[in-house]
Amino acid sequence: MCCEFRADAKQGAPSMTDTPTMEHQTWLTSDFTAAEEPFGLFSAWLKDATASEPNDPNAMALATVDKDGLPDVRMVLLKGFDPAGFVFYTHIASQKGQQLAGCAKAALVFHWKSLRRQVRVRGTVTAVTAGEADEYFATRPRPAQIGAWASKQSQPLESRFAFEQAIAAETAKHLIGAVPRPPGWSGYRISPLTMEFWHDRPFRLHDRIQFHRDTPDAAWTKARLYP
Repeated sequence: MCCEFRADAKQGAPSMTDTPTMEHQTWLTSDFTAAEEPFGLFSAWLKDATASEPNDPNAMALATVDKDGLPDVRMVLLKGFDPAGFVFYTHIASQKGQQLAGCAKAALVFHWKSLRRQVRVRGTVTAVTAGEADEYFATRPRPAQIGAWASKQSQPLESRFAFEQAIAAETAKHLIGAVPRPPGWSGYRISPLTMEFWHDRPFRLHDRIQFHRDTPDAAWTKARLYP
C-alpha cells in the first residue's frame, strides 16, 4: 500500500511575479479545477513534483495541537497514500505522537515551490497497523533502523556524544540479522475530510479548488474558491 518517493530529475519553473510572462502563461497547461476527486489529482501533482523538486517532493508540514490547544507544526515525510489517507512514521512518544494521542486530528501542507503549487489537507488520524509499521520499518536503511532504537525522540539530549554512544551500543546489539522495529516506533494515517489545491497565477489571481466530505467514507463535494 505504501510507497516512497524520490526527486531525481530537475527542471526549471517560472518565478512568482506580478508581471505575467509568456513563459508563465504557457506553463499553465491544464485546468486542474476540472478534477472530480482529489486523490487522482494529488497523485498527478506529486508525480510532477517528483520530477521537479530539488529535494524531498514528499515533504509535508504536519500541524497538531497540544493539550492546551496551542498549534504545533513541523516537517515530516509522506511515506504512503491512497484513498484511505496519508501515512507518516515517528515515535509515538514524540511530541507529535503525544499530541495526536490527545487530539486525533491534524492538518498537512505540501508546498512544491518549483511548480508554484500547494495542497492543504485536514482530517482525522488513526494509527497504522503493526503489520504496516513492520513492513515499512524493514525497508529503512540499517543506520536509520539503529537510530530509531538509539533515539529518545523529542526528549532532552545532554550532548551529541551521548547520542553517538547510544548509537554505538545499539549497533553492537544488532550486529547480526534483521533489526526489529522498536515497540515505540509506528505510524499514523491522516484520513482527509478537506483537501484544497492551490496553483499560482499572475497578479495573485490564483486558482483554488476545495474538496470536502463530512466523514472519511462519505462522497466528496467540490467548490472553487476565490484566491
